[in-house]
Amino acid sequence: MKQLKYDIVETLSCGSQIQHGPFNDRIYLMNAAEKCIEDLPVRLITLANKNAYGKIFARLPESRTPPFINAGFQIEAEIQNFYRDREKGLFLAYFNNVSRKHEKDIKHYLENIHLALKKRNRPVKPLNPHFLLRQCREKDLPRMAEIYRKVFPSYPFPIHETPYLEKTMRKNVDYYGIETRGKLIALASAEKDIEAGHAEMTDFATLPERRGYGLAAHLLRYMEGRLPAQGIRCVFTIARAASAGMNITFSKNRYQFAGRLINNTNISGRIESMNIWYKHLDSGRK
Repeated sequence: MKQLKYDIVETLSCGSQIQHGPFNDRIYLMNAAEKCIEDLPVRLITLANKNAYGKIFARLPESRTPPFINAGFQIEAEIQNFYRDREKGLFLAYFNNVSRKHEKDIKHYLENIHLALKKRNRPVKPLNPHFLLRQCREKDLPRMAEIYRKVFPSYPFPIHETPYLEKTMRKNVDYYGIETRGKLIALASAEKDIEAGHAEMTDFATLPERRGYGLAAHLLRYMEGRLPAQGIRCVFTIARAASAGMNITFSKNRYQFAGRLINNTNISGRIESMNIWYKHLDSGRK
């Protein structure tokens, strides 16, 4: 397989963490430190100009967004009670390249959202009794990397590589799988931010020959059941806007649509727009 090149993750002197590079043609502000927050937007724009990146994508608490809004960032999505079960989380974008705003497949994206919302709360077919849900362990790493290589021609993070999976598994990501006859056939993960009290439900992958069984929906529910005990109160996903199936999966499981990230992520071989869905666990909030 061709060796893929990924964007780098680095921590700025102010303590904020970013991912940036030509692979996604963007800067992704993953964690905005409160220190120097007033200067951070200009610093990111300067870096984007220097490297000719098309977009800056930022995820941060609402209370830290005014300097970004003043600098020309726009809100693409928002999640209520995202941080510590009380503060709104905003997903912001700064387009350094006007062409990055243009979505060629916008009609398809809107149709998928309409279809997903139409199927909201529909029942999920029972899990095939020959399939077993379980949490993945380190001995599963080679098989996990193999599945991700088969399913995704490209991905924003190096989940195709065993060392990356091992590092994240030991740090803050719980990986789950479905196996049959002792062999994994589907995967997903919960990337946890314990301090913030939320988790991203991500890395869903089912082998092509095993699709049609609703495995992603079962993985999603299985993960949700194990997160509240770890202090997680809000779960969300960044799903491909082009994938009707994944958007339907989250809508069926009572997730709320929060917005679309325009031309945001290099996945499945090209840069695509992504939809944000979220849900509060053990709460009556919607």
